[in-house]
Amino acid sequence: MGFLTTAVASSLFFALVLVLVFRFITKTSLVYMLVKGFQAITDCFHVYQFYRIPQFDENLQHNQLYLRVHTYLHSLPSLEDSDFANIFCGAKPGDIFLRLDTNQTVHDSFLGAKLRWKIEMHTDHHRQNNHFSLLLKLRKDDKRRIFRQYFQHILSITDEIEQQKREIKMHINVDGGARRWKAVPFTHPATFGTVVMDADLKNKVKSDLEQFLKSKQYYHKLGRAWKRSFLLYGQPGTGKSSFVAAMAKFLQYDIYSIDISKISSDSDMTILLLQTTPKSLILVEDLDRHLMKISTATSVSGVLNFMDGIASYCGEERVVVFTMSDKSGIDEAALRPGRVDVHLQFPACDFSTFKGLAMSYLGVKDHKLFSQVEEIFQSGATMSPAEIGEIMIANRSSPSRALKSIITALQMDGSDSEGRSGFKRTWGGREIDGEDMIGSRRFVFRDNLSMKLYGLLRLGLRKNDECTSDSHSSGKYRL
Repeated sequence: MGFLTTAVASSLFFALVLVLVFRFITKTSLVYMLVKGFQAITDCFHVYQFYRIPQFDENLQHNQLYLRVHTYLHSLPSLEDSDFANIFCGAKPGDIFLRLDTNQTVHDSFLGAKLRWKIEMHTDHHRQNNHFSLLLKLRKDDKRRIFRQYFQHILSITDEIEQQKREIKMHINVDGGARRWKAVPFTHPATFGTVVMDADLKNKVKSDLEQFLKSKQYYHKLGRAWKRSFLLYGQPGTGKSSFVAAMAKFLQYDIYSIDISKISSDSDMTILLLQTTPKSLILVEDLDRHLMKISTATSVSGVLNFMDGIASYCGEERVVVFTMSDKSGIDEAALRPGRVDVHLQFPACDFSTFKGLAMSYLGVKDHKLFSQVEEIFQSGATMSPAEIGEIMIANRSSPSRALKSIITALQMDGSDSEGRSGFKRTWGGREIDGEDMIGSRRFVFRDNLSMKLYGLLRLGLRKNDECTSDSHSSGKYRL
């Protein structure tokens, strides 16, 4: 009996020793070295096939397959087992994610086959920039069995990821370098629901965009590229920028905002266009300045070729939006159909738009002062929606005070436009006396802080022709 007890104790002791040794080995690099050595030996007995997926195609456009596979690889749990990975913090608190580093390998498996991916960086000494590629390694025997199914699986997974994590981005062009576009999250809150404009006009635009999204086969049947172009014109503060944001949100398209002042030549502008992706809204602001050739390195013909040249057809499912303050001085040939499909005018605020603003900003559907506001509008006084909106924001705690401030501002606006001499400028379709406009406000400003703020804002908007503080709109729709 004593001998049996000793044997059992000895067995337990050796078992415990083996467990401790195993745990020690697994916490050291010995297992890692054994696994690597085994993989190297196994590789000697198999023939492998390699596939490279470049970041750009031969036309310098983004390779869509590269983008899809890149997204798929960063969703793999095995990324955590990579030898080296980069850690980033996401937009949400506590959101941490990994990104594969250059020349590191991530493993995947599909239908019993084992696959390895690596990100490689290549240097183009001629263009003095870097580009990347994804290298796939798999056994030749597995290739015949799973190749097509595997890539269909990748496309399916990335479709689900994009639907779940769809985030609209704003891309801006930067000076030279390997990456001509820099992307940031687009968080503009404007939607078609928040933009104040004529309801019929809004429905027409939404219907036009909805029809465009469903018209791929129709455009191909006509032999036309699947794209749509809009011109938004009106003075600063009339809502063009907010309307562009609402369009992008409605379409769920990324925005590529092209700053022509940062473009070195016509060919450079063409390259930027080719590097935009499908399902994108391409924005060119202040088109009138560029067509009039004011302080840009591009030619007028280069801008026109950008609008409807051959390069503009090298890509599909795009909406192109141009903005300008005034199109009266622009040659009609520059805005002909084909270059611009839809013209939308953004005029100064009228009484109908004012009521929409009052409802949005003040929560007021009707007020005893509305009749007085309407009468002043009918007399010819006008302001931009942005100016009225700012007065409402400053007085949002008291709708009555806000309406009285607007009435005072409109009355001053009407008096400014009557029989004065001095410097004249055009604003919202009328001429304003700039010098007397400033003088007429000084007396009122001493008694009303809100009007002081309003006056500063109004002068700033009128002096800065590139102001982009647009918030609401109403306009005309022309096909």
